[in-house]
Amino acid sequence: MKLFDVYPLIPIEPVKALGSRLWDAEGTEYLDLYGGHAVISIGHTHPYYVQKITDQLNKIGFYSNSVIISQQQELADKLGALSGHPDYQLFLCNSGAEANENALKLASFHNGKKKVIAFKKGFHGRTSLAVAATDNPSIVAPVNETSNVIFLPWNDEAALKEAFEKHGNEISSVIIEGIQGVGGIHEASISMLRLIRTLCDTHNAVYIADSVQCGYGRSGKFYSHDFAGVSADIYSMAKGMGNGFPIGGISIAPHLKPKHGLLGTTFGGNHLACAAAIAVLDIIKQESLLEHTAQIGDYIIAQSRKIQGVKEVRGKGLMIGIELEIPCADIRNTLLSEYKIFTGSSSDKNTIRILPALNLKKADADLFLNALTSVLNKVLVK
Repeated sequence: MKLFDVYPLIPIEPVKALGSRLWDAEGTEYLDLYGGHAVISIGHTHPYYVQKITDQLNKIGFYSNSVIISQQQELADKLGALSGHPDYQLFLCNSGAEANENALKLASFHNGKKKVIAFKKGFHGRTSLAVAATDNPSIVAPVNETSNVIFLPWNDEAALKEAFEKHGNEISSVIIEGIQGVGGIHEASISMLRLIRTLCDTHNAVYIADSVQCGYGRSGKFYSHDFAGVSADIYSMAKGMGNGFPIGGISIAPHLKPKHGLLGTTFGGNHLACAAAIAVLDIIKQESLLEHTAQIGDYIIAQSRKIQGVKEVRGKGLMIGIELEIPCADIRNTLLSEYKIFTGSSSDKNTIRILPALNLKKADADLFLNALTSVLNKVLVK
């Protein structure tokens, strides 16, 4: 049997990882500033994380949500405390797409309405409703197409007001990334997020903060939406939540009420997934990674802006987009082949995405900054 060929692959196979380092079978060492799509939050194979999962696996690895799994409540307690929403409710699933799918579905259950406001260049996943709310027609199959999603220009407050004036009684939810990831690292403005909160309150709509990539401390706050100083009704999360172990979830405001059978999953919130997620939260707290992320991110952003050939630097914390004056593909390839540094791309062909572990060391940040400077200098000289 062949693999279904849908992934354009880098011709490198990491076989070992530690912290922000990867090694291939030949022993070549790489600096990982991408973390497999922003998944590695506390560093590869963190000893506390490995031990936590190992200990759990030696007891029980899985049972379904037909029995009590006390690790789920421990995770909910720690997540509520660290995120600043101890009164919210947690539903656990397996991925970011599934988290957004359940968030959108729950919103519609809550208010009985159908229309969703989403935004240009947004990405929310590949499942049925999540992909319908994603601004990429090439991954929307005919069966996913719907007239219920309204796409608005990014950070366009006038368009948002107009949409609510026209469709207010039909709008079930507004879903927005606090910082667009795939779209090229674009921040939602504080005034835009506050306006979403106000309009959702006025029209009985649900504010969904897609925090799958920009959440879990990546911005220097637990949720990047928190910079606006208003709370969402639902926060979706995944990626950094399990540091590589598949887990996702939605944090749900108290006024959204559950009932048996409303949502469901077989694997979501299993013992191993909870062990992984608890370990991540413990390490974020113990190692003060929110503060560290904000500091090292500010440093990389400030230093990147000084590099000749860099047009603009966007983002917060360790969710950084470095837009070059030229397409970035060859630059990224040189960083990987000559300097052994993994970086990320985006839908913007000029923008490099930097999404490293939240405990990235300053020396590693400097290694990247020096490498980028050298590569761009060589290109610009030509």
